[in-house]
Amino acid sequence: MVPRRRVRRPWYRTRVFRLTRTAALTAVLVTVAVRCGGHGVPAAPPAPARAGGAASHAAAAAPVPGGDGEHDRSQGEKGSERPEPPPRPLDRSPATTLRVPSLGIDAPIVPLRLGPDRHLGTPPVDEPKLVGWYAGGPTPGERGTAVAVGHRDTKTGPAVFAGLARVARGATIEARRADGRTAVYTVDRVRVFDKATFPDKEVYGPSKRPELRVLTCGGLFRRTTGYTSNVVVFAHLTRTR
Repeated sequence: MVPRRRVRRPWYRTRVFRLTRTAALTAVLVTVAVRCGGHGVPAAPPAPARAGGAASHAAAAAPVPGGDGEHDRSQGEKGSERPEPPPRPLDRSPATTLRVPSLGIDAPIVPLRLGPDRHLGTPPVDEPKLVGWYAGGPTPGERGTAVAVGHRDTKTGPAVFAGLARVARGATIEARRADGRTAVYTVDRVRVFDKATFPDKEVYGPSKRPELRVLTCGGLFRRTTGYTSNVVVFAHLTRTR
């Protein structure tokens, strides 16, 4: 009897690859800071893995009390209805469009990578309506912590994430993929972090479920150094379509 040949999984579908990628992503992002400019002027490169500063009035009103995301979500699970089971993570497919319906955002996505200084790049300043997605991390709906960034403003006026600090807990963020599917995330909380106390692990740390971090500049603007803080939106996958 001829033994049956074992069909090997593609390398990118193996558990070893996923674990290795998660570990590598964590190690990289812990040393990454998003460089925020203002009015078209890039900020000076921050110290590794730092971003943030004093919040503006708009940003200060956005944070949701209640601590981490697990605590925030538990508030909605005390009702009589049983919570829906979490959606299954999606396979890998690049991001193409980001929508935040409550803010009127519907923007194309460009892939971002790390520069020679190990900082995450930003979308071109002369195209302020673009959103950047870290191509070295999870794609929309994929397991792990995905990262999207965009400008708050440029020399010509407000940019794509001008109102990001005002997004409310429970609002949805939709990330469309190249394969036609859409990952729908629900906002858990919004935070504004000072450069000196930016919590790398909280923002960039690994996750066993699909999560999303959306970042932009915030706080005060200084002509010599740019914005003093970063607005960070924390969200988790709640639906796919």
